[in-house]
Amino acid sequence: MTAGTQPTAPGGPRPTGTRYDAETLERLTRDAREIVSRYPDPRSSLLPMLHLVQSQDGYVSRDGILFCAQMLAITPSEVSAVATFYSQYKRRPNGRYTVGVCTNTLCAIMGGDEIFAELSDHLGIGHDETTEDGAVTLERVECNAACDYAPVMMVNWEFFDNQTPQSATAVVDDLRLGKDVVPTRGALSVCDFKAMSRVLAGFPDGRADEGVGAGPATTEGTRLAREKGWEAPSSAADSGPEESPTADAAGSGAEVPPATGGEQSSAERTPTTGADSSSDTPTSTDKPDTAPVQPADEPVSEPEEKK
Repeated sequence: MTAGTQPTAPGGPRPTGTRYDAETLERLTRDAREIVSRYPDPRSSLLPMLHLVQSQDGYVSRDGILFCAQMLAITPSEVSAVATFYSQYKRRPNGRYTVGVCTNTLCAIMGGDEIFAELSDHLGIGHDETTEDGAVTLERVECNAACDYAPVMMVNWEFFDNQTPQSATAVVDDLRLGKDVVPTRGALSVCDFKAMSRVLAGFPDGRADEGVGAGPATTEGTRLAREKGWEAPSSAADSGPEESPTADAAGSGAEVPPATGGEQSSAERTPTTGADSSSDTPTSTDKPDTAPVQPADEPVSEPEEKK
């Protein structure tokens, strides 16, 4: 199957060679155009657009790759190169919940390896594998950016702090049973993988400010500083102007670096040529407001799904 044409005017998309139905294609196109509008160069919108198609299919599918390529007037190969580089983009169907166990240095020391081993044995899957019921995809994560709560597990990027093999197993069991699971910090609930992908595409779901973001372990340094009256060292601006070394260097015959705005400096100087003015410099946004030209047809391979 080859890529078709991209809509040239508002009023609903025409067939594009993807297998999306008309209603889905219209919705994706509307959302994709909103994403593109956030960036001065349309190509810069590829990352959130990949999350958008992932929110539709549960992974970055062949249809999703073709859709992104046509929206941005780039080739499917260029889209695939990005989709296969970042680990948050999945090239085969993902579970409803991505359970990521940090096994980096501190979490590993605090028990992260034991947690991953227990979950792997309990679920019968390894790294980047999905349970037969499609509920959980298990991952080793290099860092969850929560070292003060090690060992940490994340479910669709929501924090579960200070975990043990037993507590982590209880969380995944509840997820598979469809029970409500409450993160340790942040949002008060865990959404599914498709819903989280839509949030990562830049469409907030209203849960960002529900719970506590920084807990006691994160703010302990601030508490101690206030309790003991500690203050940050004064800056150079507070201690008064320092004597400039320029005069000494000039007197000794040493080379003196150009001052900002000086004869040999391009910073903060008065524009003297057309190229100095940003208004006269061509940018990637100086393009006619037309739909992108359809790239040459290019086959896209669909990865083999794991059994």
